[in-house]
Amino acid sequence: MSNSAPFFLLENVIQNYPWGSRDSINTLFGIANPEQQPQAEIWMGAHPNGCSKIQLENETVLLSDFINQNPEQTIGTETQQRFGELPFLFKVLAAAQALSIQVHPSKAQAEEGFAREDKAGIERNASNRNYKDPNHKPELVYALTPYMAMNGFRDFEEMITLFDELNAHALQQDIDAFRKNLTSEGLQAFFKAMLELDGDKKSDALDALLSWANNSEGSLAALVVELNTQYPNDVGLLAPLMLNVLELQPGEAMFLDAGTPHAYIKGTGLEIMANSDNVLRAGLTPKYMDVEELVSSCKFEALDKDKILTQPVANDGELNFPVPVEDFKFSVLKQPESKQLELNRAEIIFAIDSDVTLHSGTERLVLSRGQSAFVPYSTQAINVSSKGSVARAH
Repeated sequence: MSNSAPFFLLENVIQNYPWGSRDSINTLFGIANPEQQPQAEIWMGAHPNGCSKIQLENETVLLSDFINQNPEQTIGTETQQRFGELPFLFKVLAAAQALSIQVHPSKAQAEEGFAREDKAGIERNASNRNYKDPNHKPELVYALTPYMAMNGFRDFEEMITLFDELNAHALQQDIDAFRKNLTSEGLQAFFKAMLELDGDKKSDALDALLSWANNSEGSLAALVVELNTQYPNDVGLLAPLMLNVLELQPGEAMFLDAGTPHAYIKGTGLEIMANSDNVLRAGLTPKYMDVEELVSSCKFEALDKDKILTQPVANDGELNFPVPVEDFKFSVLKQPESKQLELNRAEIIFAIDSDVTLHSGTERLVLSRGQSAFVPYSTQAINVSSKGSVARAH
């Protein structure tokens, strides 16, 4: 496979998950949805569950095959030796309904769990498989519309105050035990007890929760009512009382670290993550939940709501969103005028809200909003122009 072009237009997979929006991707990017399917995610990258394609010498080729044929030129020797592949997956995520509450394992936990499940003979695509690969899955989400999410545990005393408001007699013993032990261990026991609710105790607790929600003012009660229409009788309905609930405004971003429980509730954003599919679920889902494994991977500490947003660092018309991992970097260019980008590794460029023109030597590529391009490591430098915002994943 020849690799003479400095950039390649990506043909991306749209994932039609049931929670996806039927109109957001069409409204934002003009991408047709003739069958009115839920368009949940656009995947940009080389992940086997939804690999992008490129045109190469009049032939349609998987991006993963293109990279594997010549990794030194496409992703660079350093990335190849360290990660063995394009180390990130870039997405548009458009949620009309809440996604499951999730915790992602650390790298060490993923490696251990993956090997353990392989040794136990659990098929890698089995519904009761926790670890689909041996990698961690840190994520950054960047809001394109108002974007509601849960991220990290609330302040412990705030949690107790909210649960006291329920007057849930079925939970009183658990609440009092946590009240007497406002520590990481106390939260672990309380969280585990909530996830393991069943029978009459579960139905009594959820009845008390919904009675409170239906008779209370405010956004938190309204959220519980809405989630109940999506996931009735699910222990995850208690999650908004335990986790920080926030709404990112367009242009804001937050990082989701290993061990931190989180859920996306509603909205459209860009998401960049390590190239992994490892998810441990904690509610708002009909899928498999392994409470013991989840608890062992979870960090039981409060996350200060005021520190959740990732503060960008501005540099010459580019907003860099710093992350504490080396699998990926993310930045947004604001109305660049023939801005030169120096490449240290392969990149994916995404046109957020306007046409984007890429230049390198005599080559030129115009992206419409919602389109993206793969820029191989060997290109080394490109010029970018747009009257709008341009996202860089690298």
